[in-house]
Amino acid sequence: MSRTTTISAILNDFMIQEGLNLRKFAEQVGINIGSLSYILNENRTLKMEQLDRITAVMGLPEGYFYNQYYDEVIAGSPPNWRKIKPFLYGCVEVGNLDLLLKTVQQLLDNLIYSPHLFEVAEDLNKNNKKEAAIILYENVAQSERHQHSERLALCQYRLFMCELENNQEKNYQAALQFELFVDRLGEYDQLEALKDLANTYRALSRWNKLEEIAERLKQIAQFLYQKGPKYDSDYKWHRPLFTYIAYANLLLGDVYEHKRDYEKTLQYIQLYNDLDWVKEQDEETVKWKEKFQDWAKMNTMVTKLAAGDASVLADYLAYMESNHDEVLLSLLNIIEFANRYHFNIDDILQRFDIPSLIIKHKSLNKVYTRQIIGGHIARFNNELCSYYLNKGGYRDGLNYLLNTLNKSVFISEKHCIFRLLGQYHFSYNDQHSGMKIISTNVQETSS
Repeated sequence: MSRTTTISAILNDFMIQEGLNLRKFAEQVGINIGSLSYILNENRTLKMEQLDRITAVMGLPEGYFYNQYYDEVIAGSPPNWRKIKPFLYGCVEVGNLDLLLKTVQQLLDNLIYSPHLFEVAEDLNKNNKKEAAIILYENVAQSERHQHSERLALCQYRLFMCELENNQEKNYQAALQFELFVDRLGEYDQLEALKDLANTYRALSRWNKLEEIAERLKQIAQFLYQKGPKYDSDYKWHRPLFTYIAYANLLLGDVYEHKRDYEKTLQYIQLYNDLDWVKEQDEETVKWKEKFQDWAKMNTMVTKLAAGDASVLADYLAYMESNHDEVLLSLLNIIEFANRYHFNIDDILQRFDIPSLIIKHKSLNKVYTRQIIGGHIARFNNELCSYYLNKGGYRDGLNYLLNTLNKSVFISEKHCIFRLLGQYHFSYNDQHSGMKIISTNVQETSS
């Protein structure tokens, strides 16, 4: 087929080959006979839904005519959003992202189409068409790079969230890059953005950055809450406003727990446990208050364990076994406690099928982001490795060491990698008999 052949000429040839008259062909493709006549005579352009029906009747692959439709209709005439919008969605559905990009770049020669393309990107993102949404966000952001607009900041925010992946170093660079745009967002969108930034820094164990972002989140949320619900009643909240204040306190508690300032940690826990100041009483508010109070109960026990108080271990185990989605994280806290204070927890570890716990935790993408889940699993294997090596269980320790090293390399978690290499060096220097087991197990694993 020659590229100069028009779609209407191809349709006329098809009708001749199949022995179809205008009426029969119109019936098959579900188009009014008069409209079809105009199309075949090139007096009217095809709509996208008509083109798709015709393609199906002709037995051709979906999207077969899209490149030609672009040449004839999209590029061959002045921009018409009513035609271009369904064409963009069509390109996404058939996976022709090169043509999607080509169309978007042509359209953005005129900035009046930037808001329309942003709306399409938002819809694609909402419907999990991430790869296509990224193309639109990137090009809208590029077209508005000199505008300093809120839409530019929103594009950067969406790109940041879409492009988070398992590579922790790349995630860190992406977070630093996006942080430059947060202040350009509206105050309400800033809350969600700061929360997502905080979660990223938390997953990366970047505690100084986490503290900085959590303080900003708390300050803005408190300001908006004091303004009251009438400050912007039209805004569609992602979650109740008070939760951002409570969550900022939770994050700050994490920061001080990492610093081993357990008194300060417990003070922050009390702040998100005591929510009597919350004025709202609707069902969603009650649900969130219960969540934070439940987290406060759990984190109080975790903090006391971290401080060396073994008296809460029985209560913590009971809590852990009643909260099935949190078992792996709870067990991680117990292993860290055992490593720090040299407790024997063999009887606790024997209660659980650890490989199954890890598999289940990987599926919690509605609770945790994938980079947080990856970090959890790397830390879990890391702590188990330390536990077994410290008590002379070199075969088990090596298995977890290799699992952690593999996971840490995969997510570019340098902190875990250096710690693991340090543990391996320790075993070599101080446990020669154990080194024989390690060497044998390495060969078994590699084979």
